[in-house]
Amino acid sequence: MKIKKIKVYQKDLGNKRPYTIAFKTVDKVYNALVEIELENGIIGYGSGNPSEYVVGESLTSTMDVLNGGDLDFIKGRDIRHFYSILNDIQETLPKNPAARAALDIAIHDAFTKYLDIPLAQFLGQRINSLPTSVTIGIKNVEDTLEEAQEYYGMGFRIVKVKTGKTLEEDIARVKKLREKFGKQFIIRVDANQGYNTEMLLKFFYDTKEDEVELIEQPVPANAINELKKLPDEVKKIIAADESLIDPSDAFTLASGSRASDIYNIKLMKSGGIFPARRIASIAQAASIDLMWGCNDESSISITAALHSALSFSNTKYLDLDGSLDLVVDVVNAGFEIKDGWMSVTGRSGLGVN
Repeated sequence: MKIKKIKVYQKDLGNKRPYTIAFKTVDKVYNALVEIELENGIIGYGSGNPSEYVVGESLTSTMDVLNGGDLDFIKGRDIRHFYSILNDIQETLPKNPAARAALDIAIHDAFTKYLDIPLAQFLGQRINSLPTSVTIGIKNVEDTLEEAQEYYGMGFRIVKVKTGKTLEEDIARVKKLREKFGKQFIIRVDANQGYNTEMLLKFFYDTKEDEVELIEQPVPANAINELKKLPDEVKKIIAADESLIDPSDAFTLASGSRASDIYNIKLMKSGGIFPARRIASIAQAASIDLMWGCNDESSISITAALHSALSFSNTKYLDLDGSLDLVVDVVNAGFEIKDGWMSVTGRSGLGVN
C-alpha cells in the first residue's frame, strides 16, 4: 500500500489564555500540519510545533524543510515498510525535530489506520487512563489562585505552576495554593531553567512541607553535573526536560550518579514517536519514571503523545494540556478527558477526525 500524496501547511490555532514562562510569553500557536495519503484513500495526520529556545528550530525552518521538496524519500514508499520509513525520517532531517515529529506521527497514524487498530494497542498499551496537569503561567499570587480555582471547577486536580523569574514569589505562590486548596490539588512546578542550584535548594526546602510533586528543569539544560551532585531527596522529584532531547541524552542523564528520577519526554524535542519510545525504553531499563509533556500543539500531536505514554508501564505523569486552550484546531481530539483524566478513544490510528 503506497504513499500517494503528502500535503503540508501551517495554521495559527490561537490561544485563549496567553501565558508567561521564564523566557517568553505565548500568545500565538502556529503549527505545521502534515497529511499523508495512501493509495486506498487513508489519510494519516501529523503536526509539529517547534521550540526554538530548546532545540534551535523555528517554524520557518520547519516549513522550509517540509515544503522544500525533500520528502521524495517518502513518496511512493509502501506504508508496510513502516520502520524503514521512520528510520529514514530521523536520518534525513537531523536538525528539524518538529518536522520529523509531524511526519513520524502522520506515518504512525496512516499505518495503524491501514491495520485498523488503535495506535496505543499497536504500541502495546499498558495503562488505560491517567490524569493530566494543567498549566498556570508566571503571574502574581492572586491571579494564580483565581486560575487554579477555575481549573478546580472544571474537574482538574493537578496544577503545574510556571516559575523561574522571582524566587520569593514562586515560593509564595506554592504556599498560598496549598493553603487555599489543601490536599485537593497536586502541585507541580516548572522553572524552565530559571534557577541555579542555590535557588533550587532554597525552593525545595522552603516548600518541602507543601509537598510539591515534581520540579521540571529547575537549572540550565547543560548543568547536568550540578544536578548529579544534588541530594537524592531533591533529584527524586526533578524532571529533566530541556536537558533531555534525544536518546543519547537519556543515557547521559542516567549514567553514573543519575541527574534526575523523572524524564519529561516531548515528541517535539525527540522528533516523533519512534525516537521518543527509544528514550522511554532507556528510562525503563534505568528504573526512571516518565512524564509526557508538550508544547502548545494541535490535538493531533497531543493524542500521539498520549498513545505513546499509555504504552509504557513506567509512565507516571501526564502534562498534555497543550491543546485545551486553542481557539481552533484542525481535527477533533483523538482522546477523551473527564475530570482531568485522559484516555484514548479506541478508534483506529490516532482516532482523530
